[in-house]
Amino acid sequence: MTDSPHEFLREDPDIGPLVDAHGELTLDPAEDLFRRLVVSICRQQVSMASAAATRDRLFEAVEMTPAGVLAADDTLLEEAGLSRQKTRYVNEVAAAFEEQGYSVEYFDGLADDAVRDELTAITGVGEWTANMQLLFSLGREDVFPVGDLGVRKGFTNVVGEGYSRSEMVEYAKRWAPYRSYATLYLWRAEEDIAESVAEVQTD
Repeated sequence: MTDSPHEFLREDPDIGPLVDAHGELTLDPAEDLFRRLVVSICRQQVSMASAAATRDRLFEAVEMTPAGVLAADDTLLEEAGLSRQKTRYVNEVAAAFEEQGYSVEYFDGLADDAVRDELTAITGVGEWTANMQLLFSLGREDVFPVGDLGVRKGFTNVVGEGYSRSEMVEYAKRWAPYRSYATLYLWRAEEDIAESVAEVQTD
């Protein structure tokens, strides 16, 4: 196996052309896991533009720390653009971070599945959100978030149609141990997805 994920993936007939076309894409681990997780919650089931506007208002209105969120009145969070449900989710995340001491460093020694288990135990954090944290907060190199629509679109564009999710997961094993990087390239295979990914990476 080559040392570089990009060298490794350049040898793959599916991903190799995307590496040549888009250059050496990199993971961008977050310094602040809490802020990045709140951004992911803002992104759930809304447009990129709507999520960005909510994030900007929210970060301006509230000190974006677990203690700051917990000290804020729910009305303030809702006035910033969070739905009642997302207000609950953000509060649940803040409480979990306060109680457990979660941080990038906390998760450093945990396997990917253990990180998913801890994060998805928080109300409002599902598998998609947990996988986004593995990729964009923790910089894990071998994550394949098949539950993401953009990944499935990119896979269909690059590999072909007719694959079930389980078949996509099986096929993607050829990209291990760099499935996170393959994921970045699959997103770039769909032009409309690339901007959304950039937004998820924004604190």
